[in-house]
Amino acid sequence: MSDPALAALENLASENFSADQGCKELSKIFQVQATEVALFRLEEGCLKFLFPNQLSTAGSIPLSSSSTIAAHTAISKKSELYNNFSRVKHASIFETVKLGDAEDTPSKPPIQKLMSAPVLDAEGNVLGVIQICRKGFDPPSAGPDFTLDDLRQLERAAMVVGRAALMRKVRATSAK
Repeated sequence: MSDPALAALENLASENFSADQGCKELSKIFQVQATEVALFRLEEGCLKFLFPNQLSTAGSIPLSSSSTIAAHTAISKKSELYNNFSRVKHASIFETVKLGDAEDTPSKPPIQKLMSAPVLDAEGNVLGVIQICRKGFDPPSAGPDFTLDDLRQLERAAMVVGRAALMRKVRATSAK
């Protein structure tokens, strides 16, 4: 199944793209800011941020964590969509990290809408998680709701990312 919107991501995958390149392409596909894309890689039972770069040193998310959507997505191997994310119980610690000039304002808007998809290898093993969000001071200011078509497109993008070397590279080290 070919998706024209994913063509640029597919091309990057064939060239072993970096997390920055892949996530910036995802931000274009879903028409969100680059800081509204997160890519996690599974390492030693924890999800570690590959993107945004500023969160790579902010810690990791244990799969045993019950308060994160990312861990739930990895464990369940199912995609999730929340258009009222502010009402969902979640760990908001990562939302407090400054992610660049656009968010260096005193009143940074929180995540209002979120999609989360597992990144799997060809055998169905979890390699990581991709999340796309929309931030705003309330759901209407965050932009349009995500649709089931958006979620399916994210699932297809996760398949592409699952073939990328940046996800495979660490899987070998995490098996040690």
